[in-house]
Amino acid sequence: MAEFTLTGLRVVQTVVDTGSFTAAADALGYTQSAVSRQVAAMEAAAGAPLFVRGARGVAPSPAGTVLARRAATVLNEIDAVGTDLAGLRDHLTGRVAVAAFPAAAAVLVPRALARLRDEHPALIVELGEASSPTQLRQLRAHRIDIAVIGVGPDLPAYDFEGLSRELLLDGGLLLAVPANHRFAGRGTVPVTDLRDEAWIVGKGLRDDPQFGAWPTLDHPRIAYAAREWPTRLGLVAAGLGIAVLPELTAPAVPTGVRTVQVEDPAWLGRATVAVTVRDRAPEVTATVEALRREAVGLRAARHNTAPGKDVRAAM
Repeated sequence: MAEFTLTGLRVVQTVVDTGSFTAAADALGYTQSAVSRQVAAMEAAAGAPLFVRGARGVAPSPAGTVLARRAATVLNEIDAVGTDLAGLRDHLTGRVAVAAFPAAAAVLVPRALARLRDEHPALIVELGEASSPTQLRQLRAHRIDIAVIGVGPDLPAYDFEGLSRELLLDGGLLLAVPANHRFAGRGTVPVTDLRDEAWIVGKGLRDDPQFGAWPTLDHPRIAYAAREWPTRLGLVAAGLGIAVLPELTAPAVPTGVRTVQVEDPAWLGRATVAVTVRDRAPEVTATVEALRREAVGLRAARHNTAPGKDVRAAM
């Protein structure tokens, strides 16, 4: 009597997810004939057809729907076993407290946390959001282990004495504009074209650096000021102004917002760095490495994405 196998269940689930034997073969790295054989074996075990063939691919039969649902549960449990066993082999345990300024906390840090979950499942990482000055105070007070902050010529000159810094992203700033804005279809706009625009800017505590209008622009016209990024970008999407956006946040822009580069020879740029104490624990080093590796991925995606488009489609 034919039996269900983990390989067969994974193939069935992938065919259901992709809608075709060919796409499932590509996703799994199998030949199409190998996928067909696995599906046939699972149909023999189920005693019923699992898929209905059509002009646009395949759809699960009632039996296929039931099997795919159960397969998802079984495969998730098997994958969890692998994660648990990896945790037994991994020597990194304990807790690491990471803080980041909101723009970095939107994309870079969550991706690094996902990487750490997979590579060091026994490590517990706590996340906080704070401005760069607040983070540095927390780091010196040993309330956090890693501060992810922004540095640049237009930001305060922070005191890093006794601390270690590692560059994550050398970055720029983009413009966030409404999808129907005159800039939306352009890859780059000169800074001189920004003079008559209405700006959506950040609002926070007096000593906290904020994203205002474009850094070298004199006497910008401020339309609205809001504390949180979702509010600012919502105002942009509604057509109420444009905003400065860090490049590392671009993958998180909402529907109705486009990003555009600015040509400005007078602006020297910013960078995102991870700051720690110099004598740091191995788990802190592993967390900084995860941040660095995810930053490399963001940088590669940034250079492979044509400006002036919806960057979410490329991520």
